Amino acid sequence: MRIREIQKLIDARLLCGEHLLDEEIHNVCGSDLMSDVLAFSNGQMLITGLVNPQVIRTAEMVDIRCIVFARDKTPDAGMIELAREKDMAVMTCRGSMFDVCGVLYQHGLRGEE
Repeated sequence: MRIREIQKLIDARLLCGEHLLDEEIHNVCGSDLMSDVLAFSNGQMLITGLVNPQVIRTAEMVDIRCIVFARDKTPDAGMIELAREKDMAVMTCRGSMFDVCGVLYQHGLRGEE
């Protein structure tokens, strides 16, 4: 599924990474624990409610291309700039992490394989 399709499904606002909207996403990770993301993730997208620069740095380490901040959490300008530097798409949406994961699962995306 393309990032632009995901954006529409979860009614997300894109904060950076416009040039990545046509990139394909095949698996997703949902977590607020960055240690779990490091240890267990091989997803291409991270859904989280944690808003700090460590999220961007962790995502970079495991090759995550897109981050969705749930519960209307919005990263600050420094985090958005860091994501731009790391060539990541960043979005925010109103839904809870549970709801966002459920919608994406219902439309065919799966967790790590």
